[in-house]
Amino acid sequence: MANHMFNLPDIGEGVNEGEIVQWLVAEGDAVKEDQPLVEIMTDKATVEIAAPVSGTVVKHAAPEGESIDVGSLLAEIATDGASAGSSSDSDSRPAEGHLKDKADGGDTIRQEAEQAAKDLKKDNGSNVISMPANSEKDGLVLASPATRKMAREQGIALASIPGTGEHGRVLKSDVEQFVANGGNTATAAATQTAPSFVPQTHDGPMEERIKLRGIRKAIAKNMQLSKNTAAHFTHVNELEADELVKVRGMLKQEAADKGVKLTYLPFIIKAICGALKEYPKLNSSLDEETQEIVIKHYYNIGVAVATKDDDLIVPVIKNADQKGLLQIAAEIVELADKARNNKLSPEELQGGTFTLTSMGNDGGLLATPVINYPQVGILGFYKIADRVVVRDGEMVIRKIANLSVSIDHRVVDGMMGANFMSSVIRNLENPSRLLL
Repeated sequence: MANHMFNLPDIGEGVNEGEIVQWLVAEGDAVKEDQPLVEIMTDKATVEIAAPVSGTVVKHAAPEGESIDVGSLLAEIATDGASAGSSSDSDSRPAEGHLKDKADGGDTIRQEAEQAAKDLKKDNGSNVISMPANSEKDGLVLASPATRKMAREQGIALASIPGTGEHGRVLKSDVEQFVANGGNTATAAATQTAPSFVPQTHDGPMEERIKLRGIRKAIAKNMQLSKNTAAHFTHVNELEADELVKVRGMLKQEAADKGVKLTYLPFIIKAICGALKEYPKLNSSLDEETQEIVIKHYYNIGVAVATKDDDLIVPVIKNADQKGLLQIAAEIVELADKARNNKLSPEELQGGTFTLTSMGNDGGLLATPVINYPQVGILGFYKIADRVVVRDGEMVIRKIANLSVSIDHRVVDGMMGANFMSSVIRNLENPSRLLL
């Protein structure tokens, strides 16, 4: 009976790869159908993948910390009647370029290398490969087709790249690092270990390298995309928040009696929804392929939340305009708790049309938030503090907060952005209208 070759399934819209956080079943252990097999982290969420069949886990296709593409081999499972290590082609064919079954006790590494040679021959028209320093078996470079393609597009011979994967496998990150270092093998290799010339302190080296991975890697990618694509401009204004503080104080205990923590965020979200209805271009995206502005007639507000690992994730309050303050407050608490514990589902992170980021009491006076591309706008809210202001020619003390809105200038002009901000402020300075 053949082994079951389990490929990484489609785990969400727009998700092309996932990072293996933790194997929940070790190689050689038994597993039951639907039993959690592995935790996968994507740029949207961390999800558990269950075993599709019962049997024995023969092999993990990649170690923890490594990313694999959707559709690629994830694990090999010997089903009932088949023993680990003795398999043949099955009805679940492995993804191209990944580990083949062990045949007659053969060497998996050798088979993988042979497959690599076939891939190289197909890709380059030649199967003559130089001996890389990191290849221990037979002089063939271990790498996935995607990595080979990346190296080929960069005009780099795989054999010249030090591989940091299992058994010297060359990873995409190795190619990227190689290119970033100007294609110098010695330089690339040097990045894998702390250089000997790094000054030492009594407690250890003065420098530390942290691999960009998981959510932080996704944040870096999305922020770069946003800054390279949207034409950012930021508008800033002040909010006189005395009435908002008063109303929130009146409702806070009532909300607590119902088990709900009422912060200022629900008020701000309701204020944003009202302003978006006045200025619908702020609730849109730009379809760059068709050159059309896509106006959204639904109001899904993303709320930026810090995780335990100091990353930032943006769960979405769906149809926020149709919900009351307490309902929004309850959803925020639930989603924030999930975010901090990496329990958000991909659905809870998708579909946002506008984003709110609240800096809280430690967020300083002002910042320029980066648009959550492909949305058009993001509003930043900063701490409320007593300040001296002039009213009717007299200096008085008021509770003041700064707000900033960053907008894609390709879609929205400055005057409309300013009018949108004024609308948000009017709503917040008259919070009773948000109760309707």
